[in-house]
Amino acid sequence: MFLQILLAIILGITAGTITGLIPGIHVNLISIILISLSPTLLGYTNVLVLSCFIIGMAVTHSFLDSIPSIFLGAPDSDNVLIVLPGHKLLLEGKGYEAVKLTIVGSLICLIFATLIVPLLIPTVEIIYPIINKYMGLILLTIVLFMILKDSSRVKNAVIFFLSGTLGLIVLNLEMENPLLPLLSGLFGTSMLILSLTQKVKIPKQEISDTIIIPKKEKIQAILGGTIAGTLTSFFPGLGPSQGAVIATQFLRKISDHGFMILVGGLNTVNFVLSLVTFLVLDKARNGAVIAIKELIIIDGKILMVFIGATLITGGVATMLALNITKIFSRIFEKIEYNDLIEYVIMLIIVMTFWFSGFLGLLILITSTAVGIITSELKVAKNHAMGCLLLPVILFFLL
Repeated sequence: MFLQILLAIILGITAGTITGLIPGIHVNLISIILISLSPTLLGYTNVLVLSCFIIGMAVTHSFLDSIPSIFLGAPDSDNVLIVLPGHKLLLEGKGYEAVKLTIVGSLICLIFATLIVPLLIPTVEIIYPIINKYMGLILLTIVLFMILKDSSRVKNAVIFFLSGTLGLIVLNLEMENPLLPLLSGLFGTSMLILSLTQKVKIPKQEISDTIIIPKKEKIQAILGGTIAGTLTSFFPGLGPSQGAVIATQFLRKISDHGFMILVGGLNTVNFVLSLVTFLVLDKARNGAVIAIKELIIIDGKILMVFIGATLITGGVATMLALNITKIFSRIFEKIEYNDLIEYVIMLIIVMTFWFSGFLGLLILITSTAVGIITSELKVAKNHAMGCLLLPVILFFLL
């Protein structure tokens, strides 16, 4: 059984590398395919082995998905907010270090999350109903603070409600993958189009370790990522991107470098602690865990196997991500950046049409326009997360 589980983890890491590096191919898609094939696959193996494959894939994806987000400007829904700070570092020739910050966050937060699992199990059942009852008011307070905290409060409010209204419309449409065109436009193509107009040139990428982050800020980023990841794993409607926005409101002095660590860690924590949610509350908070829920009933012993699988995967994925990023950095400097941007924009358009049809293209155009307006008004991109925050607030309040 041990060798079967180990082989499943290795195969999961391979699949997670593919989903992490290729924009548009998500863990959820592979998980759905796997569930549809499970009657056949279970003739050769068992549910525990299949579940470990999904865990290996999901954890690896959370380590590697920052690479296309930073180098190509093509994020998925879990890490859209690292595009801007990651792009800044890319323009300084530090794309490798940008990815490394997210990987450091993923690995340290993964270890930290596994350590607090024994503490969370007996307390989640008590705390969950209390916080869930007031979550709408808590989120509303945070959003008001976000909007009013600086002198651009009118512009902040305009962008928040503009993107929020767009999110409400899109998320209530009967269509496949609504988040792909919505988030790609707000945080991907809008930035890429502006880069084209500004004729950005990417400098030679350095494989170095020049970024030094104060110890206090590292601790804040790790704690912020762990706490936000915990919240997003417990409460419906809260994803990693919303969790990152919430965390930054309590860590006001965190730099872009610390923020990269926070977001990288948050995504991994979200998956690991979703397993705890599955155990304690019998609720699944992301696609991979939903797939696992279809396969197996979790108990304490199985949870320990799953945690062991996440730790093994995290160690391997760290080495993979660092080495793949070095390859990206060497190749990247040989490519004409404006041509690359055009190819990535075309890739996003093709993926949008493939997964969401003509309606998706209309949403992509609209969300791209909102993203460009946000940049032109010099409003922080986190206010555009109103596209998800406003629907979530209304979900809890209404």
